[in-house]
Amino acid sequence: MKFRIIFLIAVFFMLPLASYAQVELVSPSHPVYDFLKRMQLEEIIDYNSSQIPISRGEIGSFLLTVDNSKNKISSVDKKILGDFLNEFEYDLGRPVKEKISSFFSGGDVKKMFSNDNQKYFYKYLDSNASFFVDGLSGYSYRRSSGDTLGSNTLNLSEIGLRFRGTLFNSVGFYLRASNGSKMSGDDKAVVFGRQTDPKLAASRKFPTEGYFDSFEGYLRYQTKGNWLGLTVGREAMYQGFGYIDKLYLSNNTVPFDFINLRMQYKALRYSFTYGGLKGDSLGRDIPVKNIATHRLDVNFSPRFRMGFWEALITASQSFSFSNVNPLSFLISVDYNDVVNSNPNNNLFGIDMEVQPVKNLALQGTMLVDEISLGAIFQPDKHIPADSKFGWQFGTIWTNAFSVPNLTGAVEFTHLDPFVYTHRSLKTTYTNWGMPLGAKLSPNSDEIALKLSYNITQRVKLDLQYQFQRSAEGIVYDSLGNVVINYGGNINNGAGDNYTNSTTFLQGNRINRSIATAILRVEPLKQLFLDFKFVYNDINNIFESRKYNNNYFFATIRFDY
Repeated sequence: MKFRIIFLIAVFFMLPLASYAQVELVSPSHPVYDFLKRMQLEEIIDYNSSQIPISRGEIGSFLLTVDNSKNKISSVDKKILGDFLNEFEYDLGRPVKEKISSFFSGGDVKKMFSNDNQKYFYKYLDSNASFFVDGLSGYSYRRSSGDTLGSNTLNLSEIGLRFRGTLFNSVGFYLRASNGSKMSGDDKAVVFGRQTDPKLAASRKFPTEGYFDSFEGYLRYQTKGNWLGLTVGREAMYQGFGYIDKLYLSNNTVPFDFINLRMQYKALRYSFTYGGLKGDSLGRDIPVKNIATHRLDVNFSPRFRMGFWEALITASQSFSFSNVNPLSFLISVDYNDVVNSNPNNNLFGIDMEVQPVKNLALQGTMLVDEISLGAIFQPDKHIPADSKFGWQFGTIWTNAFSVPNLTGAVEFTHLDPFVYTHRSLKTTYTNWGMPLGAKLSPNSDEIALKLSYNITQRVKLDLQYQFQRSAEGIVYDSLGNVVINYGGNINNGAGDNYTNSTTFLQGNRINRSIATAILRVEPLKQLFLDFKFVYNDINNIFESRKYNNNYFFATIRFDY
């Protein structure tokens, strides 16, 4: 453990403790969100999944609603609900029972190995306050083989701490910090690790020193009734209705720092975000790269929801009051910002979700990257790529095929050439060179199928298949200037206004078939065994060559 982690422990133990654990957010990777989605589809709760994370108190309210209707859910879901009720016991707004315990606050040591209790490294509770500390540790064995990844073995270890609490029912804090290192693996294994794990790809020290660290941390203010929330810090954030991947904000990169304002009243929910991104222009660091987003959700009914979204990526100013205005149209701000001499990247979109019958929902998402009315109404496709479109249609079905606890999803995604890119190279829709939106590359489409099955309350299997069609390639002249760019590289939008550069699937054609299997087992509460296997079959049509890769992760981790 690094000295700064030890220092953080000391600082937090010396802080005056006055918090209440309902204001902190629950990380988007938490499995409770999948559970809430299934409860929405079963018409037990009125839940909108288009903006997460949400607060612990809000999740607690949903869990209480499910608990009041638990006679309507399967036996496995009742047990899953029981685990969540224990985990979120303090956030349910009712007296805490003996279902939470810790090493250093009078807890019985035997309870720390209980299969029912929610366990903490340290906890403090009083009438105004809560403070929780979790210990985190893990070990991961990773192996690859194939034509391009090669044969590699990589072993990683990681250890960290998580602090959270809320002050006087209104101000929450959260910090998760961890340090990890490579236990074994050569330089080729390091490359393999960075290609398959965003956390490693976003670590400057991992390639040279075999060391990586990460953190999420924020302060958050929330009003009584949760009609307004203000968050300052770093946390993962997802936006959009996508069931397998999301076009707007997804989990395909690492979290970034931001200021987020969220307001909600009855059927309306609004979110404004202004954040800083890690910029890179073909290997050259960009000192300043920012993102601003607006999203408005309208819940017309429990069966019909719509969202309106826009984003602006800038790389010219360290701070812009115009972009910090939470009530504006970012595209209009961009067009009228005479101070900004460098081109920005503006995107906007509309998405909706319809639930026609119980257990089934459908979503549609449209994304527009830049806008040009001339391009939209010009019948000739060989025009500058001033308007680029992405769209996605999907359906999700829980208790699929009349099998309890089985959820299936099908999703089609289309991205025009140059979607998410920008000809300036500086304002691509990326963080650390990885997409903020869909993982699919531009100038591609994909059909994806996913099955998730809760075998028991603590054993879950995910199976996913993706078929992708892509086109890529860049042609240079003798001086190194771009002559043709087919728009398939998210980090290189140069030449998007050249002839023949915007026709869909024109360029060097590649088809991919990707099969993924993920098994999560929790043999003891808060002890996890994760297994992941990915097989990738690639057909390089333009080279008349086929090859494949596969990799496997086996991870054991503790979270208490």
